[in-house]
Amino acid sequence: MHIALLNQHHHNPDCPATCRHYTYMEELVREHRVSLVASDGWRRIRISDNYSWVPEGVELHECIAPYSNKMGVRKRLKSFAGFAGSAFKKTMQLQKPDVLWAVSTPLSTPWVAAQVAKLRGVPWVFEVQDLWPSFPIQMGAVQNSWLQQRLYSMEKRLYESANHVITLSSDMSDYVASLGISREKITTNYNGTDLNMADAVQEQEVELLRKKYNLQGKKVALYAGTYGRANSIPTLMEAITYMASDDNIVFIFTGNGYYEPQLQDLAQRLPNMLLLPPQPRPEVFKLFKLADISLVTFNDLPVLASNSPAKFYDSLACGTPALVTNPGWTKAFVEKNNCGWYTPAEQPEALSQKLKQVLAQPQELQAAAANGAAIARQLFDRKQLIKQVEEQLLSAAAQPIY
Repeated sequence: MHIALLNQHHHNPDCPATCRHYTYMEELVREHRVSLVASDGWRRIRISDNYSWVPEGVELHECIAPYSNKMGVRKRLKSFAGFAGSAFKKTMQLQKPDVLWAVSTPLSTPWVAAQVAKLRGVPWVFEVQDLWPSFPIQMGAVQNSWLQQRLYSMEKRLYESANHVITLSSDMSDYVASLGISREKITTNYNGTDLNMADAVQEQEVELLRKKYNLQGKKVALYAGTYGRANSIPTLMEAITYMASDDNIVFIFTGNGYYEPQLQDLAQRLPNMLLLPPQPRPEVFKLFKLADISLVTFNDLPVLASNSPAKFYDSLACGTPALVTNPGWTKAFVEKNNCGWYTPAEQPEALSQKLKQVLAQPQELQAAAANGAAIARQLFDRKQLIKQVEEQLLSAAAQPIY
């Protein structure tokens, strides 16, 4: 089978980001031909050079489309439009694939797939990583009501057009189904994690980090991810300020994004905060192993309750319980499986109190850590999760085109 994957935000393990599709392509290319149409945006912020940019055997068709989380609305739209135009041209020029697989965000990427699928008579699969346009609308990026309705109409038409829809959480699947899309057409496939990278971390590597940053005898709360507008960074900064006098707890941040300057300023002023530069993926797993708890925070917006943050899965795989602020499926998950805790979004005082409470109970931490590691192996292994995606791609490719 020839699979054409359209993904504006391709990255590899040398980047400070999750690598879901890198792992998935590694597995798929063993049995199938894989063509990747992607932008060069993340290649520009590659930190190390230990991995090939795409897995061996994957055919790369790269578009020039700069992108950064620090971009404003206009620059992002320019990036999305630039990639869409280039991706359409490159995908039309490919040897005809058996199936197209388009990853959103942004919504413009599956739109390209839908157009190519129609013109070339090829089935396509829509992977929903975040709910668009709900996300930019609720974040205030799209305020015109006429445009909002046009975008919602476009979203529904894309779900209807796709041969199959893959979402990254049960809440996303519920949303798609609420639009009248058949449940048989929707598959929930967790974002997942790379267990091999978690398992590769050696205990002595963790201890070296502990000594390097003078963390002996300290409790560590880790935030590893994007410092974006949706990630409730101001809440975290306020919570850290509340806890500045507690010298037994250290907050480690690693990542990049919109709030980086404010975090740099805070780290210079407070003794309980360590701000590290962005790390390639294998190094992030070492930090998760070092931490006692990880922070998975988002703004108090309905659309964010459905998301599927990579750091949540990475944390559990490393035996690090997660403190989540989403009231959706992640709250239900950590409470059902006793692998983390919930505190309401955008409430820094409640967040700081919960952290103090949890970190003062080592037996509960240990139990939650063990539960998280076990559930990650059962449900979140990407080398197993890709089999579900492969099944849907094969099924879509076998469907007749009218």
